[in-house]
Amino acid sequence: NIILNSAYFVPTDAQEKALIAAADRGVHIELLVPSLSDSTLSMHVQRSHYSTLLEHGIEIYEMQDQVLHAKMVSIDHVWSVIGSSNFDYRSAGINAEIDFVILGHEIANALNIRFQEDRKNAKRIDPVEWKNRSILDKIKQQSSRIFEGVL
Repeated sequence: NIILNSAYFVPTDAQEKALIAAADRGVHIELLVPSLSDSTLSMHVQRSHYSTLLEHGIEIYEMQDQVLHAKMVSIDHVWSVIGSSNFDYRSAGINAEIDFVILGHEIANALNIRFQEDRKNAKRIDPVEWKNRSILDKIKQQSSRIFEGVL
């Protein structure tokens, strides 16, 4: 079980491949990402990854009516990461981020409870609806990928 939330979700190739590999092994993965951002470009890039992730059974939820600023990952109710890192290129290789890695059920369970509460204010991305989104949205999302390395 993996739960992840990030204010900016622009996964590197390695991050996306790791999520897909885990999902293909049968790991249940839920992502909580923003539906609002101070960067329209990052939102287009974020959404450009949805089709592939959804095809592999990864559940994606967009936080509604508020800015998502939390950044955390919890794996198997044991391993947790909380900190300043987003799930993006800048955090992965450029920014000086600080994260705490915590082993133990107590913190992981608390994060899971918080994640489930936050998810109540989120909209699940339906794979069928996503596939049928407008051609204009698809073009904006795919064309924005050329900028993902600087986000």
